[in-house]
Amino acid sequence: MTPLPDFLLEPLVRSALAEDLAPMGDVTTRAVIPAGKTYTAKLNARGEGVVSGLQVAALAFRLVDPGLEVALHGADAQRCNTGQCLMTISGAAASILMAERVALNFAGRMTGIATLTAAFVAATHGTHTRITCTRKTTPGLRMVEKLAVTHGGGHNHRFGLSDAILIKDNHIAAAGGIRAVLEAAKAARSHMMRIELEVDSLDQLEAALGIGGADVILLDNMDTPTLREAVALANHRVVLEASGNMRLERIAEVAATGVDYISSGALTHSAPNFDFGLDF
Repeated sequence: MTPLPDFLLEPLVRSALAEDLAPMGDVTTRAVIPAGKTYTAKLNARGEGVVSGLQVAALAFRLVDPGLEVALHGADAQRCNTGQCLMTISGAAASILMAERVALNFAGRMTGIATLTAAFVAATHGTHTRITCTRKTTPGLRMVEKLAVTHGGGHNHRFGLSDAILIKDNHIAAAGGIRAVLEAAKAARSHMMRIELEVDSLDQLEAALGIGGADVILLDNMDTPTLREAVALANHRVVLEASGNMRLERIAEVAATGVDYISSGALTHSAPNFDFGLDF
């Protein structure tokens, strides 16, 4: 996959480095590492997974010390095996140590998300269903967490509230019903913006289909038999997204109902950290 330009990622990495190094820098390294000491370190995988965050980790080392030589031996979106070396960093030992934790934090977090996403995607094999993430991301890290989802073979939902009109149950309640929100949304949207409507019953779905105007309908917290009925009722008239309680062990049966998308906040809020080691 084509990496993002570094300048988009740099503010996130600079912020993480400042959090770790401010206000007095790495006092341990300054105390015990002789000036001029050089080393080569290897970033090694300690498990099997789908790699993400190598670009970000490499940027952390380069921002601490542009003189470090960083060589990649793998790529984001590729699978890795236990013990595989994915990056070598050569140069000032003090600089490597200062960037180590930030680099590992990004790589571990992002690879964990990519690996979990890949498992969700694998469960949809043989169907047309796509896996997407949500806005349930770590504050400040949405860009890299959603990037990791794509490295795992998933797709992105909205990046923010301005991307699309997504009408949820509270909007319906506050605006006075499904017809009111759909008519208002149709009048307000630009020709480039899609409308998605959340429903939690077949009655609401039928009403929305009768009114029209929704490009996508989100089927919220429905059990699998109800999802199957919803797909039959919609009969390809709108795009259908299943969401709510989408655990990995459920994905295969939900995809088999024929929904177009399955969105899961678990991809970003519950992915386990992947274990990397930086070995000198």
